[in-house]
Amino acid sequence: MTQTSHTDSEKSDYDSPWKEALEYYLEHAMALLFPQIHEQIDWSKGSHFRDKELQQIIRDADSGRRYADKLVEVYADDGKPTWILLHVEVQGEPEKKFAERMFTYHYRLYDRYQRDIVSVAVLTDTSPSFRSDTYRYERLGCRLEFSFPVAKLLDWQQRWAELEADLNPFACVVLAQLAAKNEHDPHQRKEVKLGLTRMLLERGYSKDETKELMRLIDWLIQLPEDLEEAFITEAHELEEDYQMPYVTSFERAGIKKGRQEGRQEGLQEGRQEGRQEHAAETLLRLIERKFGPTTKEASRARVEHAEFEELEMWLDRILDAERIEDVFADD
Repeated sequence: MTQTSHTDSEKSDYDSPWKEALEYYLEHAMALLFPQIHEQIDWSKGSHFRDKELQQIIRDADSGRRYADKLVEVYADDGKPTWILLHVEVQGEPEKKFAERMFTYHYRLYDRYQRDIVSVAVLTDTSPSFRSDTYRYERLGCRLEFSFPVAKLLDWQQRWAELEADLNPFACVVLAQLAAKNEHDPHQRKEVKLGLTRMLLERGYSKDETKELMRLIDWLIQLPEDLEEAFITEAHELEEDYQMPYVTSFERAGIKKGRQEGRQEGLQEGRQEGRQEHAAETLLRLIERKFGPTTKEASRARVEHAEFEELEMWLDRILDAERIEDVFADD
């Protein structure tokens, strides 16, 4: 793959997909990126995310440019079994004071909870030299050193084949991130995206897990509109071969088609109703695919009686909505 950096205007915001990826696949992420820590956590006892508490802790800190941070309560089984707090920071760009900020978060968490804190960092940037993993301070005989484990995703670039062969589902997320950040050629990104789609369909994951991974891949690897349409066409063929609907990009295709058909019919027939009917049908179909038939029927009256402008707004929102309430928010 071509190693290049994107300009600021070309960079995508990977914050939301990484947050979602860690929430869905924390155990798998730790197994792939921090195997020694993963082995010393009893995952059978479950985990509890405490992100609201983390945001309160870091609210006044100079945060720099982060992609995601997660605070989760897990049970350590490393010879002295106890519940601990695991702080996972995903850093998207080099930052001079990154290690100092990690130390600040660490001591603030400890000061508040008086519990063992384990801090780790995932570096997703494209700079080979940025590997900040230690904060040191020394003055007049007083010395402090704080070190934390770091996973540099760029190191996995040379292990592409190893990631492709790894059945850990989080390997797919890492592959998508590498393609998104390091592959400047959009045509090559499209081929990587299609290859990852095919790989997922061949893995035999559950339907829900396959859809979630495809959603994350689609979120991370963004394409120009013409290449996205070409990708959707080829992905449709894979869908038919594997009988597995690829809802994320197809949602975009359905939205675009619904709008185009609605506008065309409105022009041909001179009626606003044609546009509204197509937009409403598209939205109801997407609600059913994302949230189920019960939610679709519960939303039908609101959708069918909505104005066309409302339908367009809801169609935009449903792409990233995690709950039906997010689609209809602030109406």
